[in-house]
Amino acid sequence: MLFKDISLLNEDFNLAKHKYVETEGALIKRISSVCPDNYQGEIIEGSNKLMLPAFYNAHAHTPMTLLRGYGENMNLQDWLFKKIFPFEAELSGEAVYYGALLGIGEMFRGGTVSATDMYMFGPDIAEAFIKAGAKLNLSIGTTCFDDSSFYDLKDYGINEELFQTYHGANDGAIQIDMSIHAEYTSKPKVVSEVAAYAQKKNCRMQVHLSETQSEHGECIERHGKTPAKYFADLGIFDLPATAAHCVWVTDEDMAILKEKGVTVAHCPVSNLKLASGVAPVPKMLSVGLRVALGTDGASSNNSLSMIDEMRVLAIVHKGVERDPLVITGSEALYMATRSGALSQGRKDCGLIKEGMRADFTLLDLDNPRYFPRENLLNHVVYAAEGSDVYMTVCDGRIVYYNGEFPTLDMEKIMYEAEKFYCDIKSRVDKK
Repeated sequence: MLFKDISLLNEDFNLAKHKYVETEGALIKRISSVCPDNYQGEIIEGSNKLMLPAFYNAHAHTPMTLLRGYGENMNLQDWLFKKIFPFEAELSGEAVYYGALLGIGEMFRGGTVSATDMYMFGPDIAEAFIKAGAKLNLSIGTTCFDDSSFYDLKDYGINEELFQTYHGANDGAIQIDMSIHAEYTSKPKVVSEVAAYAQKKNCRMQVHLSETQSEHGECIERHGKTPAKYFADLGIFDLPATAAHCVWVTDEDMAILKEKGVTVAHCPVSNLKLASGVAPVPKMLSVGLRVALGTDGASSNNSLSMIDEMRVLAIVHKGVERDPLVITGSEALYMATRSGALSQGRKDCGLIKEGMRADFTLLDLDNPRYFPRENLLNHVVYAAEGSDVYMTVCDGRIVYYNGEFPTLDMEKIMYEAEKFYCDIKSRVDKK
């Protein structure tokens, strides 16, 4: 494809106008100021459009679109144990498949092409992402409330299947990670065994970390150490890892995460909505921690919009710190794009640059919110809406285009998702 006469945010997130961007297969082949001679492929008019890197959602539970709005105005522990876990106990693989497709469609519509996902029914999630043509770092959030061995849990067999069948599928678009759901939903034995298993698989790791003050404090009461220290001592961070939330981490925790090269997946909207708090992101950045941006699940957000996350990220920390200089527009966009790609091990993604994967989104600038056009990067962070997305491209393939989903039957997906929700809710309500 050739994008003709388009504005873009280049690898330094600076605005470049009147460019010609040519893709070949899954890659960005050429970026030029002149139109290539005798081009024979598809040409897309780029005038009045802005090309920026696609978004990489660094922490999600994509199939939880099925639980959107189900548990509201509750603290995290009550929300989980009184609403979410009982609903999830009734899920089937088919329900999760359609919940995942619904979430993928929502993410495509908002310019997101990849998710770091932690959930159950892994093969069904992988199949949904393959069908849609999206990228996925998939983990099964292992839980264990007794001293069972990881190798005796059903998660062991599921992970064996996932690694054998899906790891590296679709030209590397599908990656299998390992995961411990959280400290409070596991025991030290299974944590250390999952870490050892992941070392053998040479994969990445996902974990929830210090999301709430009670989680953080109760871990100290149980183990005499913070969740970050606890997981580090058990080997979880001896692999490339993404730690979601990190709202209540201490200075010592941040030093551990920095030393181990852990990426923090910051989920500002979910943390605010559940009243968990605000992660100390400015301090994380000041000590050199990598921070990426995630939505969490649509059950706690209630959206999978990375554009919304960017705006909240860029604003809330200014208010908390009472400092208008913290979290610049370029830092916010970097966290939502390149940093998220790197957290997934995708070094060839997240930038508009020759030789990189052709993952990008086009915003329609024919909108009052983009005028005056002096600083489009800040307009993207502070003013853009998800409805401004005109096109989303993943690995050189159009997955959303001006209201159409070339890879998804969204009418059927929305129908099936609604049907599964109503059926499961009725069963839960009868218990």
